Amino acid sequence: MANEKYIYGSKKQKKTGLWINRKLNSKFGIDIELGAVIGYGLDIPHHMGIVITKKARIGCNLSLKQNTTVGNKQGLKEDDFIIIGNNVDIGANTCIIGSITIGDNVTIGAMSFVNKSIPANSIYITKKTSEVIPLINHKKWD
Repeated sequence: MANEKYIYGSKKQKKTGLWINRKLNSKFGIDIELGAVIGYGLDIPHHMGIVITKKARIGCNLSLKQNTTVGNKQGLKEDDFIIIGNNVDIGANTCIIGSITIGDNVTIGAMSFVNKSIPANSIYITKKTSEVIPLINHKKWD
């Protein structure tokens, strides 16, 4: 409702849309910029730390986990968008940046950094390595 008032409303309705958006941001810890286009079926099971830019064009049945950013980067043109297809599942602590397209039926693993397009019917992960260094092989600091 806030988005519709902001996009299509009169000057007074735009102000009302902004007010509603600020209240929702404050109450739920979600920052969905006015102007974002999101299809039906948005699922946010843990709603803290969600950020969605106004440059997002999102299809139906998106599942977003906590601490996820769908954002644009500096220097995007006015007609550059982040396009996310239908039936997409995005894991926790994921960052999606830039003018990219994510196809339908995509799963993005937790803690992923996405800065390139993903074709439909794919699973995307960001590979990370971990290493445990035993203290006995470490020289202590003086």
